[in-house]
Amino acid sequence: MQTIHTIPPLRQRIAHWRQQGEQIALVATMGNLHRGHLALIEAARGVADRVVATVFVNPLQFGAGEDLARYPRTLAEDQRLLIAAGCDLLFAPDAAQIYPHGTPQTVVEVPLLANTLCGLNRPGHFRGVATVVLKLFNMVQPDVAVFGEKDFQQLQIIRCLVDDLNLPLKVIGMATVREDDGLAMSSRNGFLNAAERQLAPALYRTLQGVAAAVAAGASDWAALEVTACNTLQQAGFVVDYVALRRVATLQPPTAGEDAEIVLAAARLGTTRLIDNLIFAR
Repeated sequence: MQTIHTIPPLRQRIAHWRQQGEQIALVATMGNLHRGHLALIEAARGVADRVVATVFVNPLQFGAGEDLARYPRTLAEDQRLLIAAGCDLLFAPDAAQIYPHGTPQTVVEVPLLANTLCGLNRPGHFRGVATVVLKLFNMVQPDVAVFGEKDFQQLQIIRCLVDDLNLPLKVIGMATVREDDGLAMSSRNGFLNAAERQLAPALYRTLQGVAAAVAAGASDWAALEVTACNTLQQAGFVVDYVALRRVATLQPPTAGEDAEIVLAAARLGTTRLIDNLIFAR
């Protein structure tokens, strides 16, 4: 695996593969890789000839008081894991490479999907996500991009971006990879202390309870949300939201519509956890 830190040699390598007629898949990450990321690499290997991973902690998607400074940077270990997973190229730029003029004047927004759920608690976050993802798409020019479903709102925003801007690539969503106790794998799980780590799987169990109630015929979406919030609060979480939504729009079901997914964000101590559960595929 080759590691590249700047754009010109990245484009040279991509151009060489293109001349060979090879298909390219992209897995964009912020590093501190875990088994969930490696599952994305494996999926990418199954759909393309070459796999490019990126490691970039994007300052544009962190708000004031968020954990940009302490977000774990583990490039050497990430390289080792990517080599073992069969990644072909790692692009690991610094902020000056991605944003050479500082904060960019040109940004990307997908307001209907972004200004809800996590977007209400993290203003500007998804503008930063969409902007950096489009930049990475332009730099790598992949045929396929693979993202995890744990960040489901992010996934839908990226799908919409690709569709609206007519980008010539396919976005694939991969099911959330979980620990044995059900906790969704996340780099931020490392911020949990021992007691919080014991509590954390209750987030997924609560979503499972909502899904079971829907399967049993419950359709008072607001009541289900309130019950789930109360359950999490009693378990020790500070809840940002529990929301039953439609998959495509991430909007609440209207009259005659069924909820298709339940999403949640909640904090344990200083760590914000997110998760979701799709009812039917």
